[in-house]
Amino acid sequence: MNARLHPVPEQFDDPVQQREAATLGMWAFLATEILFFGVLFAGYTLCRVRFPDAFAEGSRHTDMLLGTIETAVLLTSSCAVALSVREVQLGGRRLASALLAATAALGVTFLVMHGFEYVAEYREGLIPAIHYTQQGVYARGMEIFYCLYYFITGFHSIHVMVGVALMAVMAWRTWRRAYDADYHTPLELTALYWHLVDIVWIFVYPLVYLVGRAG
Repeated sequence: MNARLHPVPEQFDDPVQQREAATLGMWAFLATEILFFGVLFAGYTLCRVRFPDAFAEGSRHTDMLLGTIETAVLLTSSCAVALSVREVQLGGRRLASALLAATAALGVTFLVMHGFEYVAEYREGLIPAIHYTQQGVYARGMEIFYCLYYFITGFHSIHVMVGVALMAVMAWRTWRRAYDADYHTPLELTALYWHLVDIVWIFVYPLVYLVGRAG
């Protein structure tokens, strides 16, 4: 590796140690994020056991078509960012930059589509404490379902927004030759973060969109 282009900070003995420390730090950060989402999923599970019919009814009010498209968009973006890392490892730059830009664009697409869902749910009166108009035997349980729905999907969307910003920066820096086959640790760590965002959504999708439609 060219030491002039990619100098090793004083606290590290060599580039390998620097990369291992950075990777360990990212995995520690991802572990805390998994714990946070884990608490939300555990709360969802307990409430679903308590109000199974109401949660099923609440799920049937979600837009399954948009949710499915959003899932496909995120899975495609995860593939794109993985390919971009591989391209940089092979010494590529232009294709890697394009793939990173495409990942950011797919992230924005996901956010826009999810925004359409929120607007439709507001019009239907499904937003607790703001505009909730549901009546009937399942109204209370559905309100709990949508409280958890907005907590989980809202927090996930914040992560997507952060990921979009990171991908845009990575695309620019890759285009500017900041990363190459010898040094691309920041890009690898950003890809790890994006994969976490996608994995979380893989759990969200069946819990939110499919729970009321099984069978």
